[in-house]
Amino acid sequence: MEYGFLSQYFAAVAAKKLSAVETDPATSNQHEFNGAKALQAIFGLEKRKFQTQFIYLCDDDDEPVKDTGFLTWYHARLNHATRKPEARMYFSSNAVMACASAGDNLFVALRPDDTILAVVAESGSTISHQLQWLFGLESGNRFDVRHELENDLVAFSSRFIIEQLGITIEFPEDNHLEEMLSRFGGVFPSTRVFSAYAQETLPNVDARDTPDVVLMQWMEQEERLFRMLEKHLIETRLRDGFDDVDSFLHFSLSVQNRRKSRAGQALENHVEALLKARSIQYARTAVTENRSKPDFMFPGSNEYHDINFDVRLLTMLGVKSTCKDRWRQVLSEAERIQHKHLLTLEPSISKNQTDEMQARQLQLVLPEQIHGTYTQAQQQWLMPVHAFLEHVQFNQRAMMQ
Repeated sequence: MEYGFLSQYFAAVAAKKLSAVETDPATSNQHEFNGAKALQAIFGLEKRKFQTQFIYLCDDDDEPVKDTGFLTWYHARLNHATRKPEARMYFSSNAVMACASAGDNLFVALRPDDTILAVVAESGSTISHQLQWLFGLESGNRFDVRHELENDLVAFSSRFIIEQLGITIEFPEDNHLEEMLSRFGGVFPSTRVFSAYAQETLPNVDARDTPDVVLMQWMEQEERLFRMLEKHLIETRLRDGFDDVDSFLHFSLSVQNRRKSRAGQALENHVEALLKARSIQYARTAVTENRSKPDFMFPGSNEYHDINFDVRLLTMLGVKSTCKDRWRQVLSEAERIQHKHLLTLEPSISKNQTDEMQARQLQLVLPEQIHGTYTQAQQQWLMPVHAFLEHVQFNQRAMMQ
């Protein structure tokens, strides 16, 4: 599924690596980004002051640091007869730059409404890697600039990254709203019911077809339907109004919590449908040591707890729509199984993270359509969904021999 072009969300973008003089008050109080000459391709020669949303992102925190302020662009000594003009980009004091460190990556994105989104991404983090992939930029001591984004299609992986910046992606129109309101009575059903409905609305998608493609089609369809129903229900609730501030805050929190929990559960539901379509034996959330509950255990709970069962035929799969640092939770969920698997939809995870996964004997599983967001070296190691299912099926055939 495609969601338009990158140019709908960004008019131009530039990236660089921050230095100590830009981030450390003890070193300098200049409040200026160095290497700004290349920005002339975006901002021209005239002095301009931009309202700016600053965001700091790293892998450790679920909630980004945000602040508002200004970026001011101008050429010093532009009208001086004998001295060469110098391009300058100043930033106002803000909480985001207070978090920034030397080596972090800065992304300055001009929005179509002539505001700027200034993102600081922690050095070596997955989100920094993702943003470099999204914009096709390299981070050096001076700004790398792109201002022609009309041909950059926004697909699943791009949408995934853009929405981490707090930007709402426009979904294609769909005609299922009235049917959903009638079927579900104007409320959200359970995630299992909603996932099954999403599959039902794609009658031409066969669960027995290429699993990498099918899984992505189901997930994107469920996301589209969810957004459509959510938008309607939120608009209705806002029109009804709230008795007090606490009621509004409670409603807002419930919306955020539903969004966070639903994606992971939806992915589990669709993985389960793939397993059933292939008659693969499994247990969902089987209890292991210390009351851990791996998302999927193959062939099942009884076999896992049978000390006489060949441990080489046991497989564990964790399922997380996004990883961040939470992938380490999977490592302790089944002590008998040394080599574990984790299925995710997160694009372009940093090499630091995937190297650590390999060292910890955790195999990352992703739909093939997402593999291209990773480096060539990483792609040699990634496992597609169909290969994981074939691995489990091979083990289960071996059980019967």
